[in-house]
Amino acid sequence: MIIKFMVSIQPLKKVSFFLFLTLIFSACTRISTSELGLGLLPAMDAVNTKDTILSVETQSADYADSMRIFGTDEHILGNITNDPIFGSTTASMFFQLKPEIFPFYLQGDKDSIMVDSAVLILSYRGFYGDSTKPITLNVSKIDDNTPLEISKLYASNYPNAYNIKPGSALANPYTLDFQKVRDSVISRFELANNQIRIKLLPSAALQFIKLFDTTNAYKNDSTLREYFKGFAITTSGNSNVLIRLGMTDTNTKLGLYFRSSAVGATQRDTAVRYFKYSVYNTGDANFITRNRSASESFKYINGSVNDSLVYVQTSPGTMVKLKVPGLKSFKNKIIHRAELIAEQVPDDANLKTIDQQMLPPQYLFLGVYDTAAKKIRNVPNDYVGTTSPEYLSRFGGRLVYKSIMGYDKVASYNFNISRYVQGVISRTDSMFDFRILAPVNDSIMFVPPYPNNKAAGVDYLSSSLGNQPAIGRVRLGGGKHSRFRMRLHIYYSDL
Repeated sequence: MIIKFMVSIQPLKKVSFFLFLTLIFSACTRISTSELGLGLLPAMDAVNTKDTILSVETQSADYADSMRIFGTDEHILGNITNDPIFGSTTASMFFQLKPEIFPFYLQGDKDSIMVDSAVLILSYRGFYGDSTKPITLNVSKIDDNTPLEISKLYASNYPNAYNIKPGSALANPYTLDFQKVRDSVISRFELANNQIRIKLLPSAALQFIKLFDTTNAYKNDSTLREYFKGFAITTSGNSNVLIRLGMTDTNTKLGLYFRSSAVGATQRDTAVRYFKYSVYNTGDANFITRNRSASESFKYINGSVNDSLVYVQTSPGTMVKLKVPGLKSFKNKIIHRAELIAEQVPDDANLKTIDQQMLPPQYLFLGVYDTAAKKIRNVPNDYVGTTSPEYLSRFGGRLVYKSIMGYDKVASYNFNISRYVQGVISRTDSMFDFRILAPVNDSIMFVPPYPNNKAAGVDYLSSSLGNQPAIGRVRLGGGKHSRFRMRLHIYYSDL
């Protein structure tokens, strides 16, 4: 009997111990999933974790950053004129395509060369906005008075500074049907999809195939730029869509289709030669201009210092200035996580149309403003650079969607500033005002984390983080919004 009793009690001890551990770990789940700050905790202190919310002060501001678009970035083309929240956008493209080698020539005797066609081919990457209606592309040559400079990075939001403009037309207006643009192209010379193929006028084809040769335009790189400055593309028609185009892949090129004695004059499309884009030795300008004068955001940008609504538009765009006054009086605690939360305010009047078409940025950046250097810099100790995707993931800023306040899909951005807050309240580190923006290509002042925070360097924000030029805009709740209030949520333990 005694033996049976002793055997039966062991499982009871195991169950009791298991329940004890379960209580401990269930209490610990009150802490966020972040590991920041946990190494500072004394044993079992996590059970006493508390949380509080600090109010923030917000203000929208213009972000005149003179953004440059690199050749490896997606290029943007189109017009948006019916965005009631952010106003209008106009995007045009100016670029050069060239042969791979010079002097350039077509096979066969010049007198035997017969012109078939010249086709401008563009790599279609997608769209932003309303794709239910077609858009018209207008292809011209660049005006001869203002040629593109090779490898110059033109500021995309200051087109008037360069006076680069379209010249005479090279093609009839081309209607782009979004329902068909992804269709495959299968021919003797092409097996591809996602191509926009614009046939040039016969006069333009004659010039590229017959009139230009090694005695003039095709003698070398410089003479080609003298004879032909490059292509200019603008749009008309559908006024609420932007097209995303790739310049560096094999889908973007100029195809010259011809026949000659060298390749069989009796055959159609017997030969084709291509001009292509080069990041290093072709000119390129992608101009994007914004006009918010008739929009809702215009009333708030550079307005009240504590708005209930704030506006972030991908570069060239707008940003949010942000303060957390409550940190000054926050007592010294052990910080487990301090999370700045920003949530979209849905556009009730356009939930099924513009609000679904004009999507939020894929990534927002949180920085601080250094008044001494007069520059935006990294959040001290928390943002440690872009050298690893893991760093960015821990810091936050990626777009996530929530189902809150009766809405199924609300854009949200969370930023982890735990180490910054710990430094402010424990070491009396300097407090800064914050900046929220949606960068494409930019650089910030970078100061390494404590205790190596003595020298500043530079960190580069690029399109690889997730944003392409002009793609994305979001209206966020400010510090005074009644439902989607921007806030700093802090999880902490008493010392």
